[in-house]
Amino acid sequence: MKNVTVTMEDSVAEWARLEAARRNTSVSRLIGEMLAEKMRHDDAYERAMNEWLSRDRFWTSDGSPYPTREETHERGVR
Repeated sequence: MKNVTVTMEDSVAEWARLEAARRNTSVSRLIGEMLAEKMRHDDAYERAMNEWLSRDRFWTSDGSPYPTREETHERGVR
């Protein structure tokens, strides 16, 4: 584990102390858990975005028409 110093406004520090007490933990652990959750969220978002961007597109910006509603939702007659 790494120790760091964090500077924050008094009102934020007071909220952090109250929130940590409510969760029965320390301010240090509370901040560490909040940052870890933010990291997991951002990593998941980045993975989802990369997956979306790597998908094959069936329409292009070369002037061809956009797909129909049925094609987009795969509701066409089969």
